[in-house]
Amino acid sequence: MRLNAKQIAACTGGSFIAEPLDARTLATGLTWDSRDVKPGDVYVALPGERVDGHDFVGAALRAGAVVALVMQPLDEAALLLAREMGAAVIEVPDTAHAVADLAREWRTHLRGRVIALTGSTGKTTTKNLVRDVLASTFTVAATAGNQNNELGVPKTLLTAEQDTQAVVVEMGMRGAGQIADLCDYVRPDWGLVVNVGESHIELLGSRENIARAKAELLCALPEGTGRAFVNADDDFAGFLRAHARLDARQVETVLFSAGCHPERAEADPLCHPERAKRVEGSPAAPAESAPAPAVWAERIELDEQGRPRFELHAAGFAPEEESAPCALNLRGLHNVGNACAAAAVGRASGIPLARCAEALEASEPEAGRQEVLAARGGFTVVNDAYNANPDSMRASLATFCALDVPGKHVAVLGDMGELGDFAPACHAGIGAFAATLPLERLVCVGELAALIADAAEGAGMDPGRIVRAGSISEVFGDLDVSVEPGDAVLVKASHFMGLERVVEGLVN
Repeated sequence: MRLNAKQIAACTGGSFIAEPLDARTLATGLTWDSRDVKPGDVYVALPGERVDGHDFVGAALRAGAVVALVMQPLDEAALLLAREMGAAVIEVPDTAHAVADLAREWRTHLRGRVIALTGSTGKTTTKNLVRDVLASTFTVAATAGNQNNELGVPKTLLTAEQDTQAVVVEMGMRGAGQIADLCDYVRPDWGLVVNVGESHIELLGSRENIARAKAELLCALPEGTGRAFVNADDDFAGFLRAHARLDARQVETVLFSAGCHPERAEADPLCHPERAKRVEGSPAAPAESAPAPAVWAERIELDEQGRPRFELHAAGFAPEEESAPCALNLRGLHNVGNACAAAAVGRASGIPLARCAEALEASEPEAGRQEVLAARGGFTVVNDAYNANPDSMRASLATFCALDVPGKHVAVLGDMGELGDFAPACHAGIGAFAATLPLERLVCVGELAALIADAAEGAGMDPGRIVRAGSISEVFGDLDVSVEPGDAVLVKASHFMGLERVVEGLVN
């Protein structure tokens, strides 16, 4: 971002309560945390239930903020400090909305391609893979961590320089219309839907409604020039294409698949025909459409650490089909599809497939997501405690059980949030799935997680291998006596459960 105070006031509908000393001074960054202010930043004073950002305007100005956005008058001391520092203070109707207003203005200055992505699971991992593939050839700005909400999305745009060649924006979603609102100012050139799962089903009521909400991204793509990247393995792939009217609007579809190119499904025994048919064979899928460009994986296998190795293929981007070997640092079969999605974006950007594969191999996992840690007690801890939904829980359990360790596989599972009336069935489904896996011990903590334990026992798991814990201290009480050197412990739950404390306790 490079905007002066007058531009900022104009695009946010604000008025000066302290004029800048030099109107030509450009703001070059933005934060709402006064502890993170760097010289040249815009400081945004956000009101909160426990902390009010207006109380820290003075600290932000001392740290070098050149503009402060506020919603209420400041005391004389803060105004005097602003004048002394030569900084501008601008009062706006709503500081949170002002962040989006700034992003809307800055978007008009960006020359590079804006690529947005969403999905029920794997958004952050896929965003990181897309970022790393594109960074092999282009200058890239991308969402930091999982800052994919109403504040994080505009901040991503504002981190890009005017001549940044690719901007990768991760979009979260909790309800219908939210992605459309984000797209109103992000104005994505390309859009990628990682998958349609059960995350946030509490608010949307069904997977079809979730698919409609995800499709808002594809509906926002520009007619004639946009590109939509769709997961051919997802049973809502055809629905997404039809709902967003991609063919009618001349928005090119690019498919990605952890199985194979859909057009070759019947001929190739390594492919998964039923998955592929969901794209072209769905009643909602476009009829008689031309074969779409695609990236897919073949000959997939896992190493002893659960990291996938496979042969990456691409077709439809050049006269001849391409292939390249690829071995990920990420764990789990589910990341093969995420890697294919990133390679599809890279190949559509003109990056050779071999270079895409090299970038995928170099990409590192995000902290707290299938993070493998060595504990002092001589056992392994797999930290996946950042968040959970039914899809990610199943993927995490399967990945964990593929981990080759000399000892036992122990899973510590907590409640999954935002499932509403579907919560009992979803937790029971995880229990039934866990019973099919080679888990020597299943520790369930939380009221809903008790349903995981009940269902696992009902599906035939030995009751002596199941622990129902009412608190984190009870988890430690069990693990202290049951975990031995050589074992591996998976920790997985929604973030509100606070099971990162279990990870910290086990590792240290």
